[in-house]
Amino acid sequence: MSTDTGLSREAVPAAFDVGASAYDRLVGANPGYHAHLRLSAQRMRLPDDGRALRLLDAGCGTGASTAALLSAAPRAEIVAIDASGQMLAQARAKSWPSSTRFVHARVEDLAGAGVHGPFDGILAAYLIRNLADPDGQLRALRDLLRPGGTLAVHEYSVRDSARARLMWNAVSWSVIIPFGRAATGDATLYRYLRRSVADFDGAQRFRRRLREAGFTGVHSETMTGWQRDVVHTFLATRPVTAPAGDPTGGPAGGPAGGSRGAG
Repeated sequence: MSTDTGLSREAVPAAFDVGASAYDRLVGANPGYHAHLRLSAQRMRLPDDGRALRLLDAGCGTGASTAALLSAAPRAEIVAIDASGQMLAQARAKSWPSSTRFVHARVEDLAGAGVHGPFDGILAAYLIRNLADPDGQLRALRDLLRPGGTLAVHEYSVRDSARARLMWNAVSWSVIIPFGRAATGDATLYRYLRRSVADFDGAQRFRRRLREAGFTGVHSETMTGWQRDVVHTFLATRPVTAPAGDPTGGPAGGPAGGSRGAG
């Protein structure tokens, strides 16, 4: 499936490969980018600095979301995955504790890459919007969680707010697209970013999508500054008991229960 930018969702990882060397510089110029990722990780309310917890960073990019998870849970084991080899190379080049490892894989292909649940928490930053089958992948992420585990989706969502749509388009055309073109020589990825955000679910619709995927406790909180009502943390929990007709809920458990061992 292609957008009007000419970039298919299947081609997004390759486009990120092209932009990888400039990515940290570009997001570093975005006020609040790193602080907002840390806020989403904090909103997961991971106990005891993450001691004995196992976390997944789904779509880690150059490691900004991984660093956010570490700030909230410095004692956790973190598995960080991304479909872009060059973005992952940028992440791996940074300094990380031995409890953090990076895996090159599409989120749809985790088992084939040797990544298995269960996880006590999953952070998916700027990922779901780029997937061909978001509903199927949300269900797959649910199944990777331990019962009672938390999914945090850190994502743009502007459809529910006229002000947010105006702000997003203004920032896209005046900052993101020209700066991206100047840094990489190609604006395709940044035009895709603008369009993919404009087309993505409103916050109300995405909360409903999470509930339809079998999550409970679904709610969202927005950010501060220019990203108010533009970027949100969507929080959801895998039920401790399976919904009627769904055998995947599993036995009782959850993040507060301590060590679960590697999957």
